Amino acid sequence: MGIRLPSVILHAKQVLKLQSRNQTDVPKGHIAVYVGEIQKTRFVVSISYLNHPSFLDLLNRAEEEFGFNHPMGGLTIPCNEDAFIDLTSRLHAC
Repeated sequence: MGIRLPSVILHAKQVLKLQSRNQTDVPKGHIAVYVGEIQKTRFVVSISYLNHPSFLDLLNRAEEEFGFNHPMGGLTIPCNEDAFIDLTSRLHAC
């Protein structure tokens, strides 16, 4: 299964990353989040992730760091992009 990991991560990036010129396009039932420690990348994730304990942990860290003042104008999650992709790919597999 370790052999499939790079393809899973690549697939997760394709599913999550919104490659749209109009940054306001978010499908119904999804939310846009900005992820990264220095360089922020925009991802669109299912709102069903908001109920998962691991995702809630990320939201709590975002609240501690930014409060309700998010510098990107949207929900900003202060974690490594690769860690976020790993988490969301595991949530997507559930």
